[in-house]
Amino acid sequence: MKIINQALAGTMESSDLMVKIAPADGELDVVIHSEVIKQFGEQIRQVVMETLASFGVTQGLIIIEDKGALDCVIRARLQTALLRASGQALPIWEVLK
Repeated sequence: MKIINQALAGTMESSDLMVKIAPADGELDVVIHSEVIKQFGEQIRQVVMETLASFGVTQGLIIIEDKGALDCVIRARLQTALLRASGQALPIWEVLK
């Protein structure tokens, strides 16, 4: 999947997160800010990287502002932002978990 424009998904409410995506040439840059990074940082990064891999994302800037979201929320917000950033109107059902 190619990221062609900027996109947002989520909120800054408790137990949610904000995903910001922007196109970028070169490598994939993932930045995670979280209130619970010490306890769950590795799990958050794993969910983000698995979701990006399932969509075939290899380039772009992904910024995660986490407020204690569960894995399913992280996945859903990231999937929504990716679809918006790629300009796709319909989800790719095969990669959604």
